[in-house]
Amino acid sequence: MVGGVVSVVIGKLTALAGDEYKKLKGVRRQASFLVKELSAMNAALHNLELMDELDLAVKDWRDHVREMSYDMENCIDDFIHQFRREDAKAGFVKKTTRRLKKLWQRHQIAARIEELKTLAIEANARRERYKIDDWKPSSGSVTVDPRLQAVYKEGASLVGIDGPMEELASWLMDTQEKLKVLSIVGFGGLGKTTLAKQLYDKFRGQFHCEVFFSVSQKPDIKVLFNRLEAKLHMAQSSHAREIEDIIQDIREHLENKRYVIVVDDLWDQSVWNVISRAFPDESNGSRVIVTTRVDGVTGTACHNDHERIYKMKPLDEQYSRTLFFDRVFGSGDGCPSYLQDLAADILKKCGGLPLAIITIASLLASQERSRSVWENIRSSLGARSTINPTLKDMKNILNLSYMHLPLCLRACFLYLGMYPEDEEIKMYVVIQEWVAEGLVSNMHGPDLLDVAESYFNELISRSMIQPARRNRGGKLVSCRVHDLMLDLILGKCAEDNFLSVASSSADITRLQCCKYKVRRLSLRSMAGGATNGLAIGASVLSQVRSCAWARNSMPSLLLFKYLRVLTLDGCSDDLTIDLTAINQLFQLRYLRVETFNGGIELPCALKGLVYLETLDLDGKWKNSFPSDIVHLPRLSYLRLPWYAPAIQGVESMKPLRSLLGFDLNKNSAKDISGLGELTNLRELELELCGGDVETSTIDALVSSVGKLHNLKYLLISSGLVIDESNQLGLLSSSSPFKHIETLELWWWEFPRVPKWMGDLHCLRVLELRCTEMLAEDVHVFGKLPSLAWLKFRVTKIAAVAERAVLGKGVFPVLEYFLFWPCEGDATELLVFEEGAMPKLRTLELEVNAEWGGSTPVGMEHLILLEEIYLNVSSDDDVVSAFRKASQLHPNHPSVT
Repeated sequence: MVGGVVSVVIGKLTALAGDEYKKLKGVRRQASFLVKELSAMNAALHNLELMDELDLAVKDWRDHVREMSYDMENCIDDFIHQFRREDAKAGFVKKTTRRLKKLWQRHQIAARIEELKTLAIEANARRERYKIDDWKPSSGSVTVDPRLQAVYKEGASLVGIDGPMEELASWLMDTQEKLKVLSIVGFGGLGKTTLAKQLYDKFRGQFHCEVFFSVSQKPDIKVLFNRLEAKLHMAQSSHAREIEDIIQDIREHLENKRYVIVVDDLWDQSVWNVISRAFPDESNGSRVIVTTRVDGVTGTACHNDHERIYKMKPLDEQYSRTLFFDRVFGSGDGCPSYLQDLAADILKKCGGLPLAIITIASLLASQERSRSVWENIRSSLGARSTINPTLKDMKNILNLSYMHLPLCLRACFLYLGMYPEDEEIKMYVVIQEWVAEGLVSNMHGPDLLDVAESYFNELISRSMIQPARRNRGGKLVSCRVHDLMLDLILGKCAEDNFLSVASSSADITRLQCCKYKVRRLSLRSMAGGATNGLAIGASVLSQVRSCAWARNSMPSLLLFKYLRVLTLDGCSDDLTIDLTAINQLFQLRYLRVETFNGGIELPCALKGLVYLETLDLDGKWKNSFPSDIVHLPRLSYLRLPWYAPAIQGVESMKPLRSLLGFDLNKNSAKDISGLGELTNLRELELELCGGDVETSTIDALVSSVGKLHNLKYLLISSGLVIDESNQLGLLSSSSPFKHIETLELWWWEFPRVPKWMGDLHCLRVLELRCTEMLAEDVHVFGKLPSLAWLKFRVTKIAAVAERAVLGKGVFPVLEYFLFWPCEGDATELLVFEEGAMPKLRTLELEVNAEWGGSTPVGMEHLILLEEIYLNVSSDDDVVSAFRKASQLHPNHPSVT
């Protein structure tokens, strides 16, 4: 990490020594001198990064250089800011040079540079005195073979889980109507959450309410209940409530409903005593599953038939070997003979813990298959082998995987410490933060967001982070960090002063007395929202580069001079987030605000934010929109808040890659036409917030979208349905979407399936609505090679329509299919021949009053079918018919 900071500073100093500042000879001379001093230290720093244990004197030198580099970068940024501000005011080179010479001679920047120059000279002298260049990493150089990408296996394929899952599933799903509570108990790394998730997935579709939510070690009970309400799709209250009121609201919502709720990662019995009061027992077969490290945390005593404790155990030798060898070699037979003894030794040190096995196997899969490399890893795990490893042994394994990370990934990995325990981390959010913080290198590609996404995928493949959720097209879009891995991250962060976490007044006091300045700050809430009363002064905030603020009240933005990344998350009630002073943050690259019911207020202009790349606003708009937002030179991601007004001059926003929440009714036809100039757009979400759609608006939209040749995601959402009189055939002639992956046009009605859709070879997700359907129309998108998710609605069935016969070769990779004919019988309109839809797992049908009494012909040919969803009011005959068909189906899909 230190080497990364120094490299950034060297780059900025090199720029200062360049032609842009050639009139400032003093500046260039000082910059050139510092480049030489820092370059001399940088190679030694990179060498030290490869070592886990350092002499105290060497470690002190490394820490000194790191803090000096941070300060040096801030000083350079101050100077560049002054230079550009004066340049903008003066307009003449001589005038600017004259002013800046005065700044250089008289202001604090000059004195600070001299001070840093002295520190750099002293640091280099210490380097030579301590002979730091002679230190060599004991574990050899770390290399990663880019051809080896260990494929992360989902929990369903985790060996050793099938037996207990079937046993517990049988107990949970018996005929007993009384509420049952299952506690899955065991220490970290055994796979408690994986088992609970598999049980939850197995039961999905069989309950009225289904929720999986995490608690964590220090929960804010009110925030926890708010999350539970959101997962239950309850309406969010606009007024403050006491916990007792929230509990009562949840109980009323769950009354007379059959529910399954997973409470993951419960630590404290007092927390369970509060949470469990929200779960009514209506004797209708509801189930609660709890995972915990603490035996007896739910109070379950196993003295009755509606409470049970299942204690997780390490995997036995057979399952451990299967899991290990499958991850390293792809199969148990793939291990070469010359590595078998080493594999056995390494496997013993994992002690049957799935997390340890997965992590070390993923590490080995990325290494050269030689005895020397494997012997090195074995010796790094320690001399002692054990069947029951301690927490220290586990951390040793995780630390080894960290030490084998490429240096470019380490800072990105540690940055995940900004997120709370058990948080689902969205990929698009964290990669934007990495780029904004300067943690992503352009040496790996010119597009930094693409490089950052490759970093994310590499951390997944190495099992350093766990996949959480995929989108409808099957792409991974979020991750979680195992709590043991998070402990490792926070330990490394404290050691390297990379980031600081605060959730109490004691934490703030500790930060104020810390030896080093706080560079990144994650302020988290705790039980009762206690952090809302904390006072955090300038001594803590003045040097912060990234700040995640999860509380209602916040200090003045003027305290954050060097802030690059600001996240305001989870602000509740009707609080308005006042960001009118945001222009003072001249280094700001990333701003994300999420509020439940609150408002967002920005200044009338954003001209000071020349580096801003991401503006992600999820809340209610409170004032006039910044008129100059279209002129921000680096803005590439823009999510507009609710009720945002029109954006005039949108065609000037050439760097935009993502534009979300653009309202077609509020913006004029001229501005909608301007969308066609944004040829860098990859994501576009358009809204219709009420009112009739003007013909000129539709014409402008069709023309603009047709020019967006790099678009991968298009969503047109609406609060109103476009009726038959508005069937304007959006893009009805030819398709420009050569790269489109997701096309959601549910609110736009086509006369028929457009022929051009047959050319969308990259399309993975399609939501489409048509007036009429002929059998041949279905085959248009049935030939698409990448289509994995299809939602298709037809308002009328053509009089000449015949059954759509789907045979071998159509929908080759489709996994989800929803078919909704508003007229006619869905079950009679589709025929599946042998070989049709070979990958289909979920079939959803809208069954209306015209149901003819049968199930789709050939449904047994859908060989991988797992789930059938029927959108039907209350016709028991429909459900009964499909359940009979399910029993005859070779895969016995569930019917919901």
